[in-house]
Formats: sequence, structure tokens, C-alpha cells
Amino acid sequence: MEIYSTEEQQVDAIKQFWKDYGTSIVIGAVVGLGGLYGWNYYSDVKIAKAEQASQAFQGLITQSADDAAMLAGVAEFTKNHDQQGYAALLDLIVAKTAVETKDYAKAEAALKKVIAAKPGAGLDMIANLRLARIQTEQGQIDTALATLELVTDKAFAAQREELKGDFLVRKGELDKAKAAYQSALDNGGVITSPALKIKLDNLNQA
Repeated sequence: MEIYSTEEQQVDAIKQFWKDYGTSIVIGAVVGLGGLYGWNYYSDVKIAKAEQASQAFQGLITQSADDAAMLAGVAEFTKNHDQQGYAALLDLIVAKTAVETKDYAKAEAALKKVIAAKPGAGLDMIANLRLARIQTEQGQIDTALATLELVTDKAFAAQREELKGDFLVRKGELDKAKAAYQSALDNGGVITSPALKIKLDNLNQA
């Protein structure tokens, strides 16, 4: 099922950010606390844990082409580390792997973990977009439309509205679909989805 496009590029960017700066962010926050409260021992422990999580995460990413090793590694990572940003990225990878094997239940469970964790950096928004697509693939279009309403970050407005248009076309609600596509265009959607204008033009000619 083709459900990854712009979101995949966004995940890759976030993934690279965490690989490059994740440890530094955690260390900086902890060192700040250490300087303020004198929690030197606590800081040392947290820094060590952040470094270990970063190394484990990077090791898992190199295994991403091996589905079995990846899934086993994610379970081990979740057990041993409590770094939300890394865990959310890994859950997105688990969901993608599950979709490729049509294990939609596993994909939904992984995406709902990301949404519930609210890791920030747009990851929960991406998870909602992907969850909506999976729900639609299973014929749950109304549920998918409700899921899209949870995508409230303006940075994802164009993607949300284009998906909404796609789903409404499936329902046969063409006037509402036109409005959704137009909203996507108004939010700059044609930049990341050149096919958007074609979708709207086709409906206008119908």
C-alpha cells in the first residue's frame, strides 16, 4: 500500500536530527539541571543513559533493512531505554514494516503508541496521518476522517486536507472533496504534492 511520501521525508529529517543532536539535547538539559541543583550524580547517570540510547538507536537504524532484526531490536530498545524521541521514530519504522506485510493491526498499535506518547517534533502528527491512511485502506473512512481532525499542526495542514479530499472522493462526496483539495492548495500543498492540482482539476471537470 502506498502510504508514505512527504511524511517519510519528514521522518527521515527528524531521524537525522535525533541522530545528530539527540544526545546533546538530553545532555544539555541534564547538565543545566545539574548546574542549578547540584545533582551531579543524577546528571552523570542521565548523560550515560542518553549516550547509550543514542548508540543503540543508531545501531538499530543500520538494521532497518532486516525486518526481523529490526523488530527484535525495537523491543529490546524499548525495554532498556526511556528516550521518547528515539522510541517514537522506531515505532514509526515498526508501523511501516507492518504495513508492508499487511499486518495492519500491528501497524495501528505502533502508531497509536506514538500518538499517545506525544513525543513532539511533529512525530505524533505524522503518526495520525499514517493511521488515517491505514484505516481508510481497511474501509474505515469515517474513522479515518475523524483521525485527521487530530492533525492540528499547521505545518501538516496541506497533507491533512489532501488526504481528506482523497477519502471524501472514496465516499463519493465530491463537493466536500473539492473544498478539501482547495484548502490543501491554499496551504501550499502543491509544493510537496504536484498531483494535488490535477486531482482538483479532475473533480472540477467531472
